[in-house]
Amino acid sequence: MSQFDVTVIGSGPGGYVAAIRAAQLGFKTAIIEKYSTLGGTCLNVGCIPSKALLDSSEHFENAKHNFAGHGIIINEPQADIVRMIERKNEVIKQNTDGISYLMNKNKITVFEGVGSFESATQIKITKNDGSSEIIESKYTIIATGSKPSSLPFITLDKERVITSTEALNLKEIPKHLVVIGGGVIGLELGSVYLRLGAQVTVVEFMDKIIPGMDGALSKELTKVLKKQGMKFMLSTAVSAVERNGDTVKITAKDKKGEEVVVEGDYCLVSVGRKPYTDGLALEKAGVELDERGRVKVNDHLQTNVANIYAIGDVIKGAMLAHKAEEEGVFVAETLAGQKPHINYNLIPGVVYTWPEVAGVGKTEEQLKEEGVAYKVGSFPMRALGRSRASGDVDGLVKIIADEKTDEVLGMHIVGARAADLIAEGVIAMEFRASAEDIARSSHAHPTYAEAIKEAALDATAKRPIHM
Repeated sequence: MSQFDVTVIGSGPGGYVAAIRAAQLGFKTAIIEKYSTLGGTCLNVGCIPSKALLDSSEHFENAKHNFAGHGIIINEPQADIVRMIERKNEVIKQNTDGISYLMNKNKITVFEGVGSFESATQIKITKNDGSSEIIESKYTIIATGSKPSSLPFITLDKERVITSTEALNLKEIPKHLVVIGGGVIGLELGSVYLRLGAQVTVVEFMDKIIPGMDGALSKELTKVLKKQGMKFMLSTAVSAVERNGDTVKITAKDKKGEEVVVEGDYCLVSVGRKPYTDGLALEKAGVELDERGRVKVNDHLQTNVANIYAIGDVIKGAMLAHKAEEEGVFVAETLAGQKPHINYNLIPGVVYTWPEVAGVGKTEEQLKEEGVAYKVGSFPMRALGRSRASGDVDGLVKIIADEKTDEVLGMHIVGARAADLIAEGVIAMEFRASAEDIARSSHAHPTYAEAIKEAALDATAKRPIHM
């Protein structure tokens, strides 16, 4: 029987990062993955492929609508969805091959098959051909991630009524894509097909899109996406989804309680994700789940069984690849006797629409609920020379600071490259910077990042320079 110091079940961003860090720290490490490629949801059917399609569709959008304004005259561009999907698959392969390379480089043993517990220290690996083997592991890290959620009355046929997985592999551009759920995944994939020529209608139960982010971001993104042509049915509860041939009929009730019907040729069900623990046989190891089907962990990400840990989407908290990565490193370093830390308040959230949306720290709504005295500074992207030069004038930067100490409590951005810009807020808040610290730091001109400096000036003394 093969023996390991650390075995990771699941090779997504949390799992493969945990394995690499454990190997770096001198542990004899194994990783178990049931699919033939490494990388989990993120690399295969999540973060990476969706960004590949978002970039392809953004190029098409620019060619169709924006090139002429830059003095670039081309023939009417045509969208080749088949080639876009092919390119997306090429990007996936490049990334998953990269993970395989890293496993070899760090001398991590890779097992292909379903990992399930035989006991707290023994793991059975069942391969696709039905054969199996058992390995012994001193420590195990559960990193099995999540899968798309649905609603109990919806039948996902994966042809016309689809999840994000199928939306990444469509063979045609929908005529009318109805998206159930106004969260990150629905808005990103809705944006892809909107740019390619589909009519897109988002049906959202809450009274705003991206409900977990700061209200200013929701308001601004709604305005921008409406301008792009996306339609919204907010405060609307879906009650039925029926397919009839190539038509999908969605029945719902609006905020007045009146029945509304919308029909499309595709319906993307994007109502969140749920932890995936199927096949783990957790009961054999004695590992407990909570009421929402997540693996229970303490502050050290340790389960109720001392030598078994869990990270990423399968435990409590935001379902984000970078959160899982931080947790993977955290567990490996904890096992090595180090004292790592994660500040969950400083895990940024991003929506990769265009403009992008990003936020970190507290929202204004949260601070109001907590009774914290705060002040707000904001600055519109359209006031920047860099934004006007590129034509990316939509959006804003909002900084929230403590009213007395001026410490930055939250940063929220809608704008070009917001996903990259938010790192400035993370670093500032990690070191407990004040809004004045940011305001007094030189920012290169002309850049989008100048909006952060200007918002900080607004928060500190209501003295932005360019507004």
